[in-house]
Amino acid sequence: MAEEKANFSMRQGVAAAVFLAVALGLAQVTPSVEIAWVTGLLMLTIYLFAFEVVGVDVAALTIMVLLGLTTLLAPFMGLEQGLVDTQRIFDGFASNAVMSIIAVMIIGAGLDKTGIMSKVAAFILKVGGTTETRIIPIISSTVGFISSFMQNVGAAALFLPVVSRISARSGLPMSRLLMPMGFCAILGGTVTMVGSSPLILLNDLIATSNHAMPADQQMHAWSLFSVTPIGVALVITGILYFVVAGRFVLPAGGKENGTTASNTMDYFQNVYGIDYDLFEVVVPEGSELVGKHLEDIESSNRIRVIANKRAGQETRIGPNTLARDTGIEAGMVLGIVAAPKNIRAFVEKYGLRQRNALRSFSESLSSSKAGIGEVVIPPGSQLIGKSARDVWMRKTYGIALIALHRNGETFREGDNIRDMPFVAGDTLVVHTAWDALARLEKDRNFVVVTTEYPHEEVRPHKVGWAGIFFTIALSLVLFTDLRLSVALLTGAIGMVLSGVLKIEEAYEAVSWKTVFLLASLIPLGLAVETSGTAKWIAEQTLQVVGDMPVWVIQSAVAVLATFFTLVMSNVGATVLLVPLAVNIAIGVGADPALFALTVAIATSNSFLIPTHQVNALIMGPGGYRVPDFMKAGGIMTILFLVVSMGMMNIIF
Repeated sequence: MAEEKANFSMRQGVAAAVFLAVALGLAQVTPSVEIAWVTGLLMLTIYLFAFEVVGVDVAALTIMVLLGLTTLLAPFMGLEQGLVDTQRIFDGFASNAVMSIIAVMIIGAGLDKTGIMSKVAAFILKVGGTTETRIIPIISSTVGFISSFMQNVGAAALFLPVVSRISARSGLPMSRLLMPMGFCAILGGTVTMVGSSPLILLNDLIATSNHAMPADQQMHAWSLFSVTPIGVALVITGILYFVVAGRFVLPAGGKENGTTASNTMDYFQNVYGIDYDLFEVVVPEGSELVGKHLEDIESSNRIRVIANKRAGQETRIGPNTLARDTGIEAGMVLGIVAAPKNIRAFVEKYGLRQRNALRSFSESLSSSKAGIGEVVIPPGSQLIGKSARDVWMRKTYGIALIALHRNGETFREGDNIRDMPFVAGDTLVVHTAWDALARLEKDRNFVVVTTEYPHEEVRPHKVGWAGIFFTIALSLVLFTDLRLSVALLTGAIGMVLSGVLKIEEAYEAVSWKTVFLLASLIPLGLAVETSGTAKWIAEQTLQVVGDMPVWVIQSAVAVLATFFTLVMSNVGATVLLVPLAVNIAIGVGADPALFALTVAIATSNSFLIPTHQVNALIMGPGGYRVPDFMKAGGIMTILFLVVSMGMMNIIF
């Protein structure tokens, strides 16, 4: 682990030196000091995003602050004034795009709270049966439709439990269902102008570019369904791709889900090779175990204590009970999850008394109260980079980590799993009380995959209100000239006022990381445009491709956007490339609005490696490895470019 971290730090250092050299080199050829400084900030932004020196939201905030400080430091930088007026530096937080994204997230959470997702799963099983070639098109088209009206990572997160439920009931491996679902969630984001952050942002970027353009070159804004033919064609292409070629590009030996109470242990043994069961042991007087703490015995003996009971006291299980510093006393009863051979060795080593069946924990550890489940660490989780030991996971969340699945490999008790920093896509196999697992479903640090367990009811009686306010929001978008953010916020506040969501749940539904990332990058796009940097880069690009047909130049812009979105956020790529594409289009006499749209659509072309949030989300539950994405995503990337370019040139 230490060696891997050292190698990564070395790569960061080498990359920093290369980026600095490139920035200094560009500064020598730029036509003005302003362009030189903006180019330098662009290089810094790309470096911070590509090598994840800090979180992408922190990187974006840093760039925004640096832009603001240029007003103070202008005399020392050789500038007459700051790169961005400080009166406009925070315009991004009040932008139409940011408020629209917040509203979309809240509306999506409201729809989920009513239990619509479970009804969708039941309908899919009713229509599709258990045939893969029928279920994949239904799942993929459904999530594609949902993704067209909400953030694609949100749609994927909502649909992950649905796919788990379908897998459990149909017997189909998760690996055969999750990648088609994830890819179509990404593709569905291109169906409407509110389906993905780049498309929501696009009209704001166009308006920003219009400020610097003459009246006869002003670009038109895109309406909600302007991109629908392109998006529908892309979704259909994705579905047909997996129906026809799925047997060749999807992993053959995938994970199978089946987390019902009757076969939970069999499921985890088949998927992860975990031969675990529940045991109850008593610590007698004189045992060497007395006086030790849980952290002293668990890893070395490959056991996991999930409950305990002192004489005359209540059973202790769940949050704020057990922790690694819990001491062991004589007469204490321990509830343990372990492999039979490991529990035998543990009992023999410390002279413990093993009971033939659960007695003290027969109620608290019954299948109706507790069991083993799967949770995934999603992109944006605050636990990324921290370990189970760092966050005191068993005490804080009431979940006992018994295995960790990462990149196709399962680590178990005894493999130092509680000291391994979490990464996006990690699948955690945990033992937990069901009420604790239900609370995790509301925690944005986790995505709960296990669905077949007794848990609190959703609010199905609110489905009518959710449908009404979703319809109102959609109608305002479609049939009025009301600003997009106001129309969507009408639906969002309606969800709260009608009791579909509590206001705390609405706040939790918002990915504030995405909000700050988007809002903080908007000033950078303004600086790129107003300083003349975009125009200068466009002129340099035209020197290379300027003599080629317009469709070739447009395709080059799409390929460039595809590359950028593989190494940085699609929002960042859109902000950086839209002004460039606009200036290139003007230079060759093409439609600048169409070139801007090309960028916004192409930044969704992120299938080759699991850097997109949706891909990172499904990687663990699907048991995928990077080569799986390269195999299936490589062909999807080419199909995306061909279909999107073809449709844009046919329609526009």
